[in-house]
Amino acid sequence: MDYEQYETDVEKIKESNSGHLSTFTRWLKDKGLSDKTINSHVNNVDFYVNHYLNYYEPQNVEAGCYSIGGFLGSFFIRKAMWSSCHQIKSTAASIKKFYACMAEYGIVEIDDYDNLCDDIKEGMDEWLETMRKSDEAMNDIDMFDDLLD
Repeated sequence: MDYEQYETDVEKIKESNSGHLSTFTRWLKDKGLSDKTINSHVNNVDFYVNHYLNYYEPQNVEAGCYSIGGFLGSFFIRKAMWSSCHQIKSTAASIKKFYACMAEYGIVEIDDYDNLCDDIKEGMDEWLETMRKSDEAMNDIDMFDDLLD
């Protein structure tokens, strides 16, 4: 795929995602969540559907039901400066809520949503351990830098 086609495909997906995120926002409002909580969930999901799912090749939200491990277990830890064990859990919760909404509206199949939930449940301990190891490695680098100063 050439770069122009990639850009065109990504723009189409982002346009579609905009509608999905609006639906998700309304769904969260209907559940009585605060604006702050809604914004947090929407921002977490936006990073997943508009950045990660389009990073390597353009993918729609349906593909996201099967890509969570690569995101929370690697990409998020390496690419999101704000990543932490707490943020991995928070982002996973946001993504689960988003896909529950998408399943409720028929955008994704319930079996695909169930698969996503299973992947999150099964992968969480490993992802958190990867995050802890990443933090330890960064602390080691910081300690080494301090010795050089």
